[in-house]
This record gives sequence, structure tokens and C-alpha cells, in this order.
Amino acid sequence: MNELKAFISKIKLSDTQRILLGFLITIIAGSILLALPAAHAEGTDISYLDALFTATTSVCVTGLVVVDTFSAWTLFGKIVILLLIQIGGLGLVAFITGAMILIKRRANLSTRLLIENAFNLDTISGIPSFLRNVFLGTLVVEFIGGLLCIPVFVKDFGAYGIFVAFFHSISAFCNAGIDIIGPVSLEAYAGNLWLNLVTILLIVLGGIGFIVWWDVINTIKRLKKGEIRKDRFFEKLSLHSKITLTATFILIVGGWFLFLIGEWTNPDTLGPMNFFKKLLASLFQSVTTRTAGFASIPQGKLRPWSVMLCVILMFIGGSSVGTAGGVKTSTVFLFFLSALSVIRGRDRITAFNRTIPGTLVRRAAAIFLISISVLCTAIMVMTVADKSSFIDIFYEIASALGTAGLSRGVSGTTGAAGKVILIICMYLGRVGPISLALAFASIQGKRNIQFPEQTITIG
Repeated sequence: MNELKAFISKIKLSDTQRILLGFLITIIAGSILLALPAAHAEGTDISYLDALFTATTSVCVTGLVVVDTFSAWTLFGKIVILLLIQIGGLGLVAFITGAMILIKRRANLSTRLLIENAFNLDTISGIPSFLRNVFLGTLVVEFIGGLLCIPVFVKDFGAYGIFVAFFHSISAFCNAGIDIIGPVSLEAYAGNLWLNLVTILLIVLGGIGFIVWWDVINTIKRLKKGEIRKDRFFEKLSLHSKITLTATFILIVGGWFLFLIGEWTNPDTLGPMNFFKKLLASLFQSVTTRTAGFASIPQGKLRPWSVMLCVILMFIGGSSVGTAGGVKTSTVFLFFLSALSVIRGRDRITAFNRTIPGTLVRRAAAIFLISISVLCTAIMVMTVADKSSFIDIFYEIASALGTAGLSRGVSGTTGAAGKVILIICMYLGRVGPISLALAFASIQGKRNIQFPEQTITIG
């Protein structure tokens, strides 16, 4: 035993490796708990692979499922899933350290450095305060969201609806998309304005990221003190907040409009709905596609136009330092700003009268292109393992890598090989962009050799 402890103490892990390993250990621990008979509903046969799949989709806040969450698990199993969603949404490091701070335990320097890397911050100063705000802010928003959902679910489920309401609130805020309502997600509530708006608000608040939260709150405080004018509110936000809020608005409104066009006359989705329900359902689809995973219209009935739109939105995902997945809005924003600067013949990339460092743009391009490569590779492998149609496989893989959780039925019907592929995709989708960003940020050039420049022909 002493030799084992000595061996473990010699192992030196980077911050990136510790974060990736933390997610993996949490998934394995969760799968063991979900594999226990106490977690399975009576008469339900759940294999360890299904338990592992469920633990992965919970920790990676994806939402793809191989068994019905509402019927396959006992109350104990559902509580385990809920805890895994909460840990995955906040991030294991933030969850544990935030809990330590709340009970008045100090975080040492190594932990603060790990938090800095986990949230991709540029300083360790104020990290305890930042984490305390993240932890408390999350709990407050989820609690309020649960209270707002109670009237809807208590009406349909009785006293059990209270648990359903808080489960839904946490799952929505963490952009997990796992529900315990029924086999067709939120399709029965497609016309419920209250529940749709509450869910949309929770998804957006979780998806825009914690940094944007505090920036907006601090700017509001400055506005109330009279330090800034109302017409300069947006101007006083940080560049990160401006890019995040602008990209989020464009994607939500743009997706809303395009879904309306694509599905307006589809008899299997928006077609039979009245004008109000069409507007509401298409707005919800635009929001939930960007990694939330709830569905108010049947995904298997979407037209090819809408399927492709969903794939694009799932690939982009939410924003940095939040609960959403995908390559992140800021990554795509910088990628296209780079292309726009080339078209305009400019050497520098600017946004909102600020110049963006070239290192960030190169990092964004690398994350974007590597993520595209992983997506294409996973699709090709999945077509060998599963006999579903190409469009369904394309949709499912994009959903797994984007941790969106929307499904066209492949997850529930695929074999063991397909489940393993989806598990890997969900894990990569949750930690991939994070690990890539950390890897690029931490690499220090040991050899700074400068070679002569020479042009090549492109385009």
C-alpha cells in the first residue's frame, strides 16, 4: 500500500489532465451508482453500458438517453442523475471548490490555479469571490426557476410535481435537457407560454456564461450610482460580454426566423399549430438547439432544411464559462471576424472598436477546425456501427459533440458499439473545447526560431 501511495505521489498531472480525469472519475462513479438495483425502477432491465451512458450524458450535460428517464429510474436514480447534472453543469472543480468556500474553507494556490484554467480566466485574483458568486448565483436562479415551474407541474403530477419542477429547472439551467416528464419531452407543453418562457430564460442564463452575468450586474450597479448614462450601458460592457450577447441575440433571432420558414407548413411539426403556437415553438426550438436538449416538437419529423440548421446551432452551442457546450459563440464570432477582415483587406481584426489579439483568433480557428474534423470522423465511424439513415446519424453525432441532447431516435435504438461511440462523443464534446483552449493557452514555445517568409497561392 505504501508503495502504491508513493507511486501515485510521483505522478505529475497538468491542470488540463486533472480536469479531464475529474470528469472521467465522476462519470465512472455515477455509472456505478446508477448500476445499483436501487436505482432501477421495478421490472426495468438496465445494463451497465446503459448506466454508463446515462452517467455520461448527465455529467456532460448532453441529454441523449437510451432509456426513458421518467420511467426507468427510481427516485434514488433520478436524484443521482440530478446531482451529476449539477456537477457537470458547474464543472467538477468549481462544484467542489465552491462548496469548500461556502463552508469557509480556504482554497490553496494550486486549487486557485486549477480554477483559473478550468474557467479560462486571466488572473487568480478574486477567484474565491468569483466562485462564491457562481455557486450562490446558480443555486438562486435554479431555485427561483423551480418555484416558477411548480404551478405547471403540480397541476399535472400532484405533489410529485414539486420534484419535477426543480429537476426541470436544474436541467434547463445546466443546459442538460434531461427531463422526467414523459417519453416526448416538452411536446405536450408546446403551447404553454409560461413554461416555455421560464425554460428559455433558464437556458439562456446558463448558456451566456457567468462572466457575462457579473459584468452586466456590475454595469447595472454603476448605472444606478449615476457613473454611466443609460445610452452608454452596452458600451461600458467588456468586449467579451458584447460579443457574447450580440452572438447570442443573432443566433436566437436568426434561428427563430429560419425555423419558422422551414417548418411553417410541415404537417408533422408547426403545420397544425395556430399562429401563436408556431411563434412559440419555433423560438423554443431555436433556443433549445444550442445545447439545451428539450424538445417541444418531434425532432424526427423535421425537414432537411431544419435538420441542417439544428446541426449548425448545436455545433456552435452556447458561450464560454457557462453551462452550455459546443465550440462556443465567441469562437465562431472570432472565426468569422477573421474572414471578414480578409474580405475587407484589413491586417487587424477588430470588434466594437477594439483590436483582438491574433493569438486568440488563431486559437479560435484551431478549435473550430479541429472540432469539425472530430465531427466528420465520428460521423464516418458511426455509419459503420449503426444502420440508421445518414441524416439521423449526422444529427445524433452533432447533438452528442455539441452536448445538445436532441435526438432523432438513434440513441435509443443503436447497439453497444453505437452507444460507446456516442459516449466518447459526449465526453469529447464536454471537455474537448476546454482541453483544446487550455492546451493552446499553456503551451510555451521553448524554441522561438524565426524562418524566412515565403508566400503561397491560396483560393
